[in-house]
Formats: sequence, structure tokens, C-alpha cells
Amino acid sequence: MTTKNIMIVGVGGQGTLLTSRILGGITTKAGFDVKLSEVHGMAQRGGSVVTFVRYGKAVAEPIVEEGQADVLIAFERLEALRYAHFLKKDGVIIVNDQRIDPITVVTGAAQYPENIIETLKEHHNVIAVDAMAEAKKLGNPKVFNTIIIGVAAKRMDFEKEKWIEVIEQTVPPKTVDINKAAFGAGYAIA
Repeated sequence: MTTKNIMIVGVGGQGTLLTSRILGGITTKAGFDVKLSEVHGMAQRGGSVVTFVRYGKAVAEPIVEEGQADVLIAFERLEALRYAHFLKKDGVIIVNDQRIDPITVVTGAAQYPENIIETLKEHHNVIAVDAMAEAKKLGNPKVFNTIIIGVAAKRMDFEKEKWIEVIEQTVPPKTVDINKAAFGAGYAIA
């Protein structure tokens, strides 16, 4: 098996680190060599957070180079646009269709780009999901990231039951049931 490269991008507080731990868990459970790398930026102030997950028979380094990501998971659409150049030509972007204004937009120093999803679709395979709306239907907007994991799981070679096991082992105990429901919702959307 060749090494698979996954990149997770979002804004501080959106669960990118938890998502990377779940992806690391599922790949480790499957017997792969796994490397994780987290780049925090200004996470506490709503800045970009980038996480790389690389897995395969033997993985030498944790960083995904530009043009090498098989899957780009974006928890916010501007972050998807910002990091789309990391995607392989035949890769897929799974994006939460949510807008979170960066500090430059909030202060008026920049404008939030229009039509981001449409722009991304011009050059990439894009799966856009309003995971926040789906999470609100479940009664907990914090699980939107697990919905996105469910969507991504359909694009990866691991059994649904194994994903659920890893989620049970990774999320806080009191949130297991809602995260399993969120994963199931995302899996069904995909």
C-alpha cells in the first residue's frame, strides 16, 4: 500500500485535533504505521489549525507536502480554499459549508470571499455538507466534526464498526452516544 495523506483544516475550537486522533486511531487499529502532525497557528483566537495524518506500511515523516493530500477535510469553507493546493489531482475535499469570519474580516481589513464552494468545484472533487445544520438536528452543534468524519469514512477503506469503536475510545465518555449518532448521520449523508 502506498502512503495515504489526510489533511484536516479548520478554525481553533472546531475539533481538528480530536478528528486527527480519531483518524490516527482507526489507521493504527488497522495495523498501519501512522504519523500525526499538528500546526496550531492562533487557535485560541479563531486562527487556522492544520493537522496532517499520514498512514501506510512505513511512514517516514508526518508532514503532507503541497499537491500530495488524498483527502482534505475542511471544517470551514475559507479554510478549504486556503489549503486546496495541498490536494492531489484525484483527491477529494470534504468541506463543512460554514462561514467563520477570520479576524481580518471582523476588523474590516479584508473581505470574506464569495462563492468559495463553487470556486473549489472548478478544479477539485468537492463534497460540501452543512454539518452544523445536521448537528443542530441531533441537538448538539459541537458534533458537526464527527458528522464530517462520517462523510470522510465512506471515502476510506475501514469498516463502519471499526470507526465506531475508535470513536467510543477517543471521545469523552459522556459524549459517546451523541458522537456515534453524529458519525452515523454523516455516514448516511455520504
